[in-house]
Amino acid sequence: MSQPKDPKAIGTGGVPDAAWLARQPVEPILEPDLPIVDAHHHLWDRPKHRYMLEELLADTGSGHRVVATVFVDCRAFYRAGGPEALRPLGETEFANGVAAMGASGVYGSTLACAAIVSHVDLLLGAAAREPLEAHIRAGNGRFRGIRHAGGWVDTPQIHNSHTNPPQGLYAMPAFRQGFAQLAPLGLSFEAWQFHTQLGEVTDLARAFPDTSIILNHVGGPLGVGPFAGRADAVFADWKRGMTELARCPNVTVKLGGLGMRIGMFDHHARETPPSSQQIADAWRPWIDTTIELFGARRCLFESNFPVDKMSTGYATLWNAFKRLAAGASAEDKTALFSGTASRVYRISL
Repeated sequence: MSQPKDPKAIGTGGVPDAAWLARQPVEPILEPDLPIVDAHHHLWDRPKHRYMLEELLADTGSGHRVVATVFVDCRAFYRAGGPEALRPLGETEFANGVAAMGASGVYGSTLACAAIVSHVDLLLGAAAREPLEAHIRAGNGRFRGIRHAGGWVDTPQIHNSHTNPPQGLYAMPAFRQGFAQLAPLGLSFEAWQFHTQLGEVTDLARAFPDTSIILNHVGGPLGVGPFAGRADAVFADWKRGMTELARCPNVTVKLGGLGMRIGMFDHHARETPPSSQQIADAWRPWIDTTIELFGARRCLFESNFPVDKMSTGYATLWNAFKRLAAGASAEDKTALFSGTASRVYRISL
């Protein structure tokens, strides 16, 4: 039986500290002309934190050449009424409106929310097809797939995913019946779980080889609660899981998300925000290993903002990514920063 969660359990959320971020040294922008597709960000308007188009464009406009972005599910602007299965449609409708604002050119050249990933409860089984088709219509050609987060860990010290998933979600028959609706509709699936569950993603990818699966946040390595102080053991377990998953050609991996509070690093808790070099040095084993296993054409950089804004500013983060990719060929660098994302999410640049 699983343990009840502590009210003070650590999750991915939190409000970025603007005064703390202001202490981050201003760095020259590395390779300012390199096109970037930010493969993962959120937008929301919450009582304690607002991150909408204005805040996103302030970040994407901080020096790097961000040509397009991908909006990913975060329970933003769900419909307040109507059938439960269709309430997440509000998120797609909202993101499509933001995308229309970006496409107008009024707010600059960045195509914000050029691709949209929302949520459908795949535990609906075959009945998930109706809301999936509704999202396609609401997305006005921008809807690309769904994320049904499955992050579950049996400790009271770490929150499970925002969808409150049951243990073993990705193996449940009803979930798989819902998952089977994706490929026929040309839709992809975002896998968000913890490193302890990588085998579950591998089983899912093998069962559905024709469905595109995008693994979020380098597989979700945990570094808090019972995983604190066990970096070597976590890395070894994570690498074993990633090695098996890399054998599934239908899986690509987002490089980022390591700035979350549940992760391996304490950058968010330091007196001064880290430099891009410090981030690159800390993240390198995880990023380099992922690229070695999957190849650049199956990897794509992501900001995971504003969640990772808990630990760094946008311009510094993308400088860190460019440091991490400094030794890559021109072809691989293009893939990592824009090519893989534009292919996987069918974004025309």
